Amino acid sequence: MSDSVVETDSPQDSAVVEPAPGPATAPLNVPRTPTGDAEVDAQLERLGDADHLATDGHLEVYEDVHRGLRDALTALDARPGPPAPPSTYGSRS
Repeated sequence: MSDSVVETDSPQDSAVVEPAPGPATAPLNVPRTPTGDAEVDAQLERLGDADHLATDGHLEVYEDVHRGLRDALTALDARPGPPAPPSTYGSRS
């Protein structure tokens, strides 16, 4: 990785150093292992979109993925579970 810098000719402080202009993004290439749940896997693949954006665009992708994963978890709570087993105790009045 190159650490190029451009020195500025500031009359107040000649030691001010700014990063050289260059590519703002570099793909992270983080492996995403499929979970087996199509909805969750789609959200995880969406994270790859951040690789092609400047850093200031990452937040939108992360928030979108977070919202999608939260919705997937909420949907799990909304699904009906198996019926409760019948009570082995008789009704007492």
